Amino acid sequence: MTNSRELVRDTALRLFRERGYATTTMRAIAQEAGVATGLANYYFPSKDHLVQELYVEVNRDHAVRAARVLERGGDLTTRLRGVLHAGLDAFAEYHGFGSEFVTVAIRPGSAASPFSTESDEARTTSRAVLDELVAGADPAVPDHLRAELPELLWLAQLGVTLFWVHDGSPGQRRTRTLVDGAAPLVGRLVRLSRLPVLRGASQEVLDLFRAVRA
Repeated sequence: MTNSRELVRDTALRLFRERGYATTTMRAIAQEAGVATGLANYYFPSKDHLVQELYVEVNRDHAVRAARVLERGGDLTTRLRGVLHAGLDAFAEYHGFGSEFVTVAIRPGSAASPFSTESDEARTTSRAVLDELVAGADPAVPDHLRAELPELLWLAQLGVTLFWVHDGSPGQRRTRTLVDGAAPLVGRLVRLSRLPVLRGASQEVLDLFRAVRA
């Protein structure tokens, strides 16, 4: 039997899809779910927290879709292309209010931010997919890149999602074209990083990334 928290959550996500984020109030969510507004607010102090629940749900769906891609093996380019397309498939039904989702997510201190403490589960789920993507690539990713590459790809995936939000082409065709073009580029850059002439440059990029992240 669905408990009250799950009922509020599922109702909110349905209303977000049907009515959009801005027009869906906590009161409307509570009324639709058949619970008191105070109870809905007890479980989810704000709509931001409900958007964060959506973020978790989409990342779980993405993980399932990505697992089917990764179990087929392949090189980094093939695996990255498949995982990014799987992410777009997982997000697809939410494109109608994607801009509202991003507006909430980029607000400083928002629970829906992909960098927030509240988003730890979704972030960990997404990172685990990218860890597996890198670890299972054949040929293997160079040792000096292997530890940092999953997080760099996670940041790149956020960028693809932002592009997707603003992509008004049918079926977000332009975003898929971006994925198809960017994945081979990443694969090529990783392969070239094995060359001594580029090893230093790639190390400088990693050092900068670590400094910014610290």
